Amino acid sequence: MKIRNTEHRDEITLQMTPMIDIVFQLLVFFVFTFKIVLPEGDFNIRMPSSSASQSSEPSETPLLKVRLRATDSGELAGVQLNDNQFSGETPFLQLHDDIRSMISDAGGPGSTDQEVEIEADYNLKYRYAMNAITAITGEIDANGEQHKLVERVRFAPLGE
Repeated sequence: MKIRNTEHRDEITLQMTPMIDIVFQLLVFFVFTFKIVLPEGDFNIRMPSSSASQSSEPSETPLLKVRLRATDSGELAGVQLNDNQFSGETPFLQLHDDIRSMISDAGGPGSTDQEVEIEADYNLKYRYAMNAITAITGEIDANGEQHKLVERVRFAPLGE
């Protein structure tokens, strides 16, 4: 029988470099696959196609046209819904109220298949277009409840 020498034990060493590599790979994987869900980010918006000759599908409800006019510096000069002009300090609130009065029916706001077309000047600042979309699509009340008005919004092709 052979007796082993107990003085020469092999020490087990842990390799930390591969462990750190795996941790970073997992971290990168979870960062790239993380999706943030916003409660009001679902707009059914159709951008105009490159060819202006294509027409939209005919619908039974009349198309509401919102016109956003800009000054030379890109600030909002006026808001118009069909023939109604909105002015003052709160044109988007007036736009929202006007659309709400048109859309509300027995089924409640947002129950129709209404479509709105936004025609904006080329140099209009982006925030005014977003304010118009917000006024058209609905609101979130003080309780955090979402009230939808119009879900179909499209942009008119730029005029020449």
